[in-house]
Amino acid sequence: MTIQRSLPYLGFGLGLRPDHYETILAERPPLDWFEIITENYLVPGGKPLYYLDQIREHYPMVMHGVSLSVGGADPLDLDYLKQVKELIHRVQPEWISDHLCWTGVNGINMHDLLPLPYTEEAIQHVVSHINQVQEFLGRRILIENVSSYLTYAQSAMTEWEFLAEIVKRADCYILLDVNNIYVSAYNHEFDPHAYLQGIPKDRVMQIHLAGHSNEGDYIIDTHDAPVIQPVWDLYADTMKHVGPVSTMIERDDNIPPLAELLAEVAYARRIAAEVLEKVVCGV
Repeated sequence: MTIQRSLPYLGFGLGLRPDHYETILAERPPLDWFEIITENYLVPGGKPLYYLDQIREHYPMVMHGVSLSVGGADPLDLDYLKQVKELIHRVQPEWISDHLCWTGVNGINMHDLLPLPYTEEAIQHVVSHINQVQEFLGRRILIENVSSYLTYAQSAMTEWEFLAEIVKRADCYILLDVNNIYVSAYNHEFDPHAYLQGIPKDRVMQIHLAGHSNEGDYIIDTHDAPVIQPVWDLYADTMKHVGPVSTMIERDDNIPPLAELLAEVAYARRIAAEVLEKVVCGV
């Protein structure tokens, strides 16, 4: 078996959502690529796959899953992985990703992205699962940092140290969610810039940007609002650290007209261009 060894730079994209299917096909918006939620297209037939095939003819795509549960205590779900592999064959994505988390126990999917304790035992467990996934799919995957609202007393390291060690041992990539860094930094009172400096920049292959809900004492990662300025500022700092990385906007609720999201994509493109120009000029 041959493992995929390199990933392309795609530019600036958007999460593909049913609200925008018709507009995308009619207008062919100036986007470089789309990200699909893997689980939305695992059911054979129907309108989702029809539109997916139509849009895929015009745009590169990547697949983003929410059910892999590499941190879960259960064995990996081979039936699910077979379905994912079949969808990969259909979509021919540039890459696939999922989350550094667990999503259920005893075969029950809780449909949430639950954080892990940052321990050596957890590292070994996650790395074993990622290795199994990559062997089964024949390619390296991207693992995303999740937002969190609690910590474990057993944790023996920071989240960024945990993530860095996992991607090193599993030889996988990072999907860096800048909003999740901001949310978790706010909730747990750590420095988001320490997070950026602590991850291996050569492993970052994709970036997520999204909105959230600030409840005062804590923030919830809701993907139901525009990206706020502090997250844009953190994205600029991320660009300084990692260089040009494929970037996209996530929106999963209160979905606005496509034009509003295209404006956010354009803003991300503008920030990246300005930052990278300064880096090249040594400013």
